[in-house]
Parts: sequence; structure tokens; C-alpha cells
Amino acid sequence: MLTNYPLSPAEEAFLRDSGITKITSKIPYLIVDNFPKLGLMTACRFLEWAADNPNGVISLPTGKTPEYFIKWTQFLLENWEKKKGMEIREKYNLSQVKKPVLKDLQFVQIDEFYPISSSQKNSFYHYVNKFYIEGFGLDPKKALLINSDGIPLAQGKSYREIFPDFKVDLSLRFREAQSEAEKLKQESIYLIDKWCAEYEAKIREKGGIGFFLGGIGPDGHIAFNTRGSDLFSTTRLTETNFETQAVAAGDLGGIEISANRLVITIGLETIVHNPDAVAIIIAAGEAKAPIVKASLESEMTNLYPATVLQKLKAGRFYLTKGAGVKLEDSVERFYTEGEWTELKSERAVLDLCKKLKKYGHRVTLEDLKNDRYTALIPNLNEKTVNDVIKSISEKIERGLAEEKNEVLLHTGPHHDDISLGILPHITKQLHENSNTAHFAVLTSGFTAVTNTFVIDTLKNTKRFLDEGRIQMVRYDDFFDTGYKLKMDKDVYHYLTNVASGNAEERLRGLCHRVVRAVVFIYGVKSTMELRDQINEIITVLKNSYDGEKNPKNIQTLKGMIREFEEELVWAHFGVQVKNVHHLRLGFYTGDIFTEQPDKKRDVEPILNMLRDIRPTKLSLTLDPEGSGPDTHYKVLQATAEAVRQWGEEEDLSNFKIIGYRNVWFKFDAAEANVIVPVSLGDISVMEDSFTNCYLSQVNASFPSYAHNGKFSTLAKNTWVNQLSDVQLLLGKNYFYQHETAKVRSSHGLIFFREMDVEEFLREARELEKSTEGML
Repeated sequence: MLTNYPLSPAEEAFLRDSGITKITSKIPYLIVDNFPKLGLMTACRFLEWAADNPNGVISLPTGKTPEYFIKWTQFLLENWEKKKGMEIREKYNLSQVKKPVLKDLQFVQIDEFYPISSSQKNSFYHYVNKFYIEGFGLDPKKALLINSDGIPLAQGKSYREIFPDFKVDLSLRFREAQSEAEKLKQESIYLIDKWCAEYEAKIREKGGIGFFLGGIGPDGHIAFNTRGSDLFSTTRLTETNFETQAVAAGDLGGIEISANRLVITIGLETIVHNPDAVAIIIAAGEAKAPIVKASLESEMTNLYPATVLQKLKAGRFYLTKGAGVKLEDSVERFYTEGEWTELKSERAVLDLCKKLKKYGHRVTLEDLKNDRYTALIPNLNEKTVNDVIKSISEKIERGLAEEKNEVLLHTGPHHDDISLGILPHITKQLHENSNTAHFAVLTSGFTAVTNTFVIDTLKNTKRFLDEGRIQMVRYDDFFDTGYKLKMDKDVYHYLTNVASGNAEERLRGLCHRVVRAVVFIYGVKSTMELRDQINEIITVLKNSYDGEKNPKNIQTLKGMIREFEEELVWAHFGVQVKNVHHLRLGFYTGDIFTEQPDKKRDVEPILNMLRDIRPTKLSLTLDPEGSGPDTHYKVLQATAEAVRQWGEEEDLSNFKIIGYRNVWFKFDAAEANVIVPVSLGDISVMEDSFTNCYLSQVNASFPSYAHNGKFSTLAKNTWVNQLSDVQLLLGKNYFYQHETAKVRSSHGLIFFREMDVEEFLREARELEKSTEGML
């Protein structure tokens, strides 16, 4: 037995599959290779439990995290006695389990924004009804749900009457109301508190939650129990913190909304009230690794809410390898299992420098022998650190190498991914005239543009039309063919006025492109029709709730705004519009769960682009674990298949693939095989181009939980921190005394991996195998 508590048969099978032989954390965990397989493991455990507890009380999560849990649960139930289902059941110890019947399970909703209409598709109430009550065939009469519309308030009024601005001031719990309106708010808050207490009591009347499944937030929150929550907390109306608001921004239409929206959540004590409960936290991706480590290896504390699972015999964490990478057990396995590699030596020495806060040239042989992991380096001697220094230096030399006569195709899942990932490297390539560069964004990216931004832009477009300042609409052929011409002129006009500092004319450049987009999308044939169409779009957006999925035409308009922004960035370097490609792959729909890439619809556009451009180098975001924004790994799958098919037509023996990461995921210096120095000038170009060109993103309506601001600042911080790590090994004098000016001027570093086709396809294939047969 590897843990303090016995595992279920399904868990034992997944543990055996993982090859893990030692677990020392305070809460048991299981690790799988990738995000889809995480869903399979969770589904197997759920169905195993449901078979034994047909009337049990369940509480399941919302959001994107449970996507594959839901899909695998439905797949296994539909294929229980079919070949594929039986193969999975046999492999994971479910062959003797009777097919579960879910209809009598009692569902408990974990949390909800407050206030929010239950009819909104971005409410958790709607999600629960769609994916669990309907999707799993549960009985709605046996469910405890959080419906904002049904919670009684003062004088029987609705929340729209009591809280017309959707803001609930919880200070009214403790202070005197200053007006009649505040008295109604105060009374309503007390009534909500009463409702929450009754909700808690109903859960306890059922005996507590029997099966709990939840994700974990970047601050460690489970449900909406954020960092600092009382370990004995119960169901309540509460505020959230920035990290939680940043994560919720995508659901609610921007941080401007989520920062002011309260939540109703079950408490930590609610989750663990039933001592026999199965409580599972699922986490995927290296971004979650620090909080997973803290939650699994810390004593029970309100700083890490998930530590409350230590109270349960069946408390578990289910993880992808990336999410578990910082665990002491994982670090131990990395260094002690399998053959010793150069990667292990580099990582061990780099980590030792950080642990000792010593520069590499000051690390002694005694230091190496005294460290648990550097002591494992074969043939350890006085030259060991120098060997690592030489290896890292060679990576920097590769990052300095001149590239000539290359056809470069840089791709990104979203607009700004390429820029935030490897812009300084691209800048160097573009300065060489013998190179040809193309840029391709593979999805529309419309979800990152707020309704407010579009409304404001359309109002300005109308103003310019009224003032006669969009002259192109007067040309006879404009509404037939003219709107397709001179796209580069819009870009040049815009950037000229960035240079001159003329914000009004810069805005006019954007509005020119918006006019072209509206004519293209809606097929308008006159200036009058154009005005009418703009008014109609504004009306639709004003009547939409925040976070609502837009009609397809408005999605296209938002996407074309983002496409213009991308063209602006590369025009900084003289790249023409024709060399910036917008693929708008069809799987990207704005739904909570996007489709898997389709081999015809989503692969053919990429394959045709490869055939047309015939690149010698291709860059892409490398997330083979499939754990981050789902667009990343779905684009990776489609690109890998296109490269594979192209390889059947062409000799790709000299074709290189650059795998980069940006603000969501990071390589360390040991993983990367190319390191590119970044100067203050490079940083300035990246930050300036982001601020001046990605207009829809400057206000950071959908920020990273790691930074309350622009992604460009987060990218800069990443590059600077990566320099600090390498500088500790190489020493500062390596940089400021280097013979190359580019290295002497470096104040940041970019890490990426250059691969051949075979290596790339091998990584991508592992992710594809994890979903085969299900979708």
C-alpha cells in the first residue's frame, strides 16, 4: 500500500498504470499523462462509486476542467457492454462492476455567482442542468440547486430591484443602513444568509456529500473557498479575490464584471462533513504545479483550502504530470528513475545554484556531493558544473546564430501568442532580407473582445461616417469590390498615427477596417445600410448579458478586429497583410466545450497553407499535455496532423519545428535547447507593439491570475525571471563581459525547443492517443 488509506480498484489500476511506487504527500494522489486521460480516470472512479451508491449525494464541478470527465462518463455508460467500453473497464478494474444507474443520485450544486439569472447560459445553474441533470439523466426533483432568481429578498422583490447594479455591499451586515434603499439591501443580505444556512442544513439532512469532485484555483480555492477561508466554513454568500476573479472573467464577460460579483458557495466543512465521502480535486498543467505542491505537502491550513481533504480517508488529488511536477515525489522520481541524462544534470545544477544562492563558478565539489540530486550525477568531479555551464552557453550560442534563406511560418492559437512567446527571436529573423516570414493565427479569437469595446468602436465608426471622414464609402465600387482592396493602407495609416501620437487618426484607422468588416460580413450595399447595420449590432450587444455567446456574425466581427490587431504588430517590421494568415479553424465556437479538431475541416486549412508557403521552419505553441487553454492543444493536434500529411508528400528531413511557450506555460533552461537573449530594446518593442496594436486587450478584461494587467507585462516578467535563473549559473560577468553585443545588452531570455518532425509528432501523438475511440 503506497498511501495511508486504501485505494479503490479503479484507483489501483491507474496507480499501476502510472508506474509510481512511492507517495509521501499528506493527501494521496494519482498522476496520468495528460488532460483527456485525467477525465477518464475521474469518470472511472465516479462510475465505480455510483455503482455502489445508487442513491448517493454527489457534487460535481462546472467550467472547462470537467470536460473530459463528462465526455468519458457518457462514453462509458453508452458503451458499457460494447468492445471499447469493455476494454477500458477490463484495464481499469471495472469489469466486475455492474453498470451504474445515475437517475437516483442526489445532486448538490457547489457554487454560483450572485446575483445572476438562472436563464443565463453562463450561470452555473444552467451548466449543472445541461451537463449533469440532463447530460447524466439525473432526477431534478432530487437536486439541490442555487437559483439566484428563487432566493427570497426583502418585500418579495427581485434581485434586479434590490441590487440594480448587481453589486452587493456585504458591509451592510455590520453597519447601519443609511437610506431606505440600503435598508432593503441589508434585509435582503440577511435573507440570503438565511437561505444559505437552510441550504447547508438540507445537505446535512442527506448525510452530507458522498462524492465531491472539484477543480483547484490558482490561489488554492476549492468551490469558491478562496485562500484564507475558515476550514470549518459552511454555505455562505461571500466575496472573492483577484485570482478567482481573473479565472471567472471568461465566464462573466470580463474582470470588470467578475470583480464586482459575489458568490454563493458551499464551505470547506460542507465538503468534508461526511467522513466517508470520496472527495477528489482534479488539476492539470504546470501552471497549477505550485499550488498543488503546497496543497498536498502542507499541514492543514486556511492558506491552502484544499488541505482540508486531509480529514477524509478518501480525499484524493488526481493530476496530470505537469500539475504534479513540483511534488517532492515527482522530483525524486525524475532523478532516480530511468537512465541519467544531460537534462537531469542541467536541472540539478541549476536548482542547486538557486537553493544555495550561489553563482555556478562558486559551487564546490563538496556542494555537489552534499545535495540529494547533484550527488547522483555520474562521474561527479570538479568539471561537472563547468560542463553544465558549457551546455547552457551553447544553447545561447544557438539563439545567436544567424538564419538566412529561410521561409518562416510562425503560428499561434490566439492573436498575441506569437508576439508574447518569441517576438525578439522573430525580430532578428526579419532583419535578414534573405528570409521570408509568414504569420498565421489559427483561431478567430473573438472571445477575447468585450461587447463594450465593440460598442465603443462602432459608435466612433458612426461618428466618422457622419463627419465624412471615411471617404472610401463614396467610391462607386466600394460596396461591391472596393472594400476588399488596400487593406495595407489601413495598417499604414494606423501605424503612422502611432508614430505621430495622433490618437484620433489612429482610431479612424481602426474604424476604416471595421467598416470593411461589416460590409464583408453583412453584405451591405450602401452607406445607409451600413449605418443601419451598425445600429443593429450595437442594439444586439446592448441587449446581451455579460458573457453571453454572441451571434455568429458578431463573433466574426470581433475576430476580424483581432485579425487587424495582429496585422498591425507584424507591419512594425514591414510584413504585408498578405503574409498574415487568418485560418479561423471551425472547432473554435465560443461554447464552454469546443469540439475536437476535425481532420477535414480543421486540418486541411493548415495543410494547404503548408503546401502554399512551403516553410523551412514552423513555430507553434507546445503544450503536448493538453492542460492549458483548450485552444492550445487542439490547435497542436490539428497542426501535427497537417505536418504528418505534408510529410507524406514532401521530404521533411531538413524541416525544423520551434516549440515555444508564453505566459501560460514555461520551459526551464534545462528543457529548452535554444536560448535567445532579450535586450531592453526588445522588451520595449514587445510592450509598445502590444499596447499600441492589441487595442481590445489593453484594458486586460481577461487577465492572467498571475498579474492584474496586460499580458505584455507578464511576458516581460517571464523573460526577466528566466535570465535570473540562467545568470545564477553562468554569472553576471558572462553577460556584461561577453564578446557579443547582443548578450551584453540582454536583460531577459527566451527559451524554446527546436525539433525535427519525428520528435514533434511523437509528442503530439501521445495526446491524440488519449482521446481515441471516445470522440
